[in-house]
Amino acid sequence: MDPRYSAQDVVRCALCRDAVAPLYCNICHTHLCGDCVEKHFSDKSKVHNVVPLEQFLSTLNYPKCPTHPTKQCELQCEQCDIPICTSCISSGKHIGHKQLEMFADFENKKEVLRRDLQELEKSIFPKYQESAAIIKTQKTDQLKHSQKLTAELNIQGEALHREIHTIIQRKQAEIDEMNVQHLAAIEKQEGETNKALHEIKQVIQDLKSLLDTSDVGLVFKYRSRIAEFRKLPHKLKISLPNLLPQKINREELLKQIGSFSPLSIETEEQGYTVLSPGAESSPPARPLLDVPRLFTDIPTGYDRLYSVSCLSDEEIWTSGNNKIMKLYNLKGELLKSVTTKSGNSPWDIAVTRSGGLVYADYEDSSINLVSGTQTLFRRLVSGTQTLITLRGWRPLCLCSTACGDLLVTMTSDDWKQAKVVRYSGSTEKQTIQYDDQGNPLYSSGVLYTKYLSENRNSDICVADCSARAVVVVSAAGKLRFRYTGPPSTPRESFLPRGITTDSHANILASDPGYNRIHIIDQDGIFLRFLHNCDLLVPRGLCVDSRDYLFVAEENTGKVKKLQYYK
Repeated sequence: MDPRYSAQDVVRCALCRDAVAPLYCNICHTHLCGDCVEKHFSDKSKVHNVVPLEQFLSTLNYPKCPTHPTKQCELQCEQCDIPICTSCISSGKHIGHKQLEMFADFENKKEVLRRDLQELEKSIFPKYQESAAIIKTQKTDQLKHSQKLTAELNIQGEALHREIHTIIQRKQAEIDEMNVQHLAAIEKQEGETNKALHEIKQVIQDLKSLLDTSDVGLVFKYRSRIAEFRKLPHKLKISLPNLLPQKINREELLKQIGSFSPLSIETEEQGYTVLSPGAESSPPARPLLDVPRLFTDIPTGYDRLYSVSCLSDEEIWTSGNNKIMKLYNLKGELLKSVTTKSGNSPWDIAVTRSGGLVYADYEDSSINLVSGTQTLFRRLVSGTQTLITLRGWRPLCLCSTACGDLLVTMTSDDWKQAKVVRYSGSTEKQTIQYDDQGNPLYSSGVLYTKYLSENRNSDICVADCSARAVVVVSAAGKLRFRYTGPPSTPRESFLPRGITTDSHANILASDPGYNRIHIIDQDGIFLRFLHNCDLLVPRGLCVDSRDYLFVAEENTGKVKKLQYYK
């Protein structure tokens, strides 16, 4: 018997729940017995269309059997969870398996669909709309709060400037008082000396007159003052004061300015909290993905793409083998192009804490700043200025630190030396070149770029390609470790180029020769490779505030955005 018609033995009337239902309402999708049809028609809210069940069944489109193409699958094998036809049953492959009438469960599944649709339309979708409206309000509030924080910080800075100005004025008053005392002492000594000089000149004239006179009385009246004049004027001894400047304690100064309470971003489902920079705690540990996820693939148009640096979570600066540096959003839209002052290709780029773009010009030994004004997601370039001009050295790569300093790797003009220099503005603050035994920390002799990054724990990490190592030193410049690849990998195979660090203090170094990225922890312990995500000659790296990784592929000229944490 055709299973479509045998279904009449199991389908019951939806109203009385007892009698077999030989009829079906196409409008209400309801099974009816003959006695209940009149009751069903009493609902005048709809125009009903009641037909025999056989007629309704004949309109159903059962799926074709993949094994027997001429047959329709009107049964479902419960164990195999696949639709089957009568020939499938005859084949013996489903002996002992329970077979279900697809039509018997058809209306139940349709009812599930109706319930899902109702819940989506009446409950879930409005809640998402409400959530979207809340997010929009949060973005507005966040911008206002950020502006409020900036205003409060400026007020505190102005108060600190006023206090410093008052202290400087007080010290200047001390200098003025010392000057008055000093000048008074000198003028007193000057007056006594000038008086003695005048008297000596007068005595000299008197003596000359007496020697020429024949007046005996005048000669006998002369009284010698030689003994008086032999006592030369006392030499004025003045100890000039010196300023004894105290080393500025940055930590104490930061305490005077104040600190921010931790930023907490929390979802009800995960309860994951992110602390703002400077907070004591680190984000909770997150497992690494077995296979990274590709989110964005941005073509930049460079024949050779070297560097990428995050301006925000939505915008990236790029540079390659020409004089133009380009700003893209994550849709791949070019937002801004900047040309180097000299017309040379930049060796590396970095974004400062205030949103300025810094680039290294190896050819003219300069480091330059492209400054601009900031809106929510745009910075309008306003000009380029040379921050630093080197003598005898050439800049290679750059890194902007958490405290606003600039770290620069550089090589000597003769390529015989290499070092890392820390700058505050254009002032050199620190040079890192040798270890405690006086040996060079970084390789020389071969002109390779030495990308660098500051880790969360303030370590300075350098990808020293010609040394085949990642060299990590503390903020004080003391060597912590050299990473030359995992123990199972020959040292000669590791040629690190780009380098970056993330919020968990893990270090990521690109290895373009093997199309992979090494991930190591802050103590140099190998964690894993990123090598199964179709990378092609990865070079420059950067990580945004949410630990998404941006990879500059040198040969393809593409920037890829990857998720590597779960």
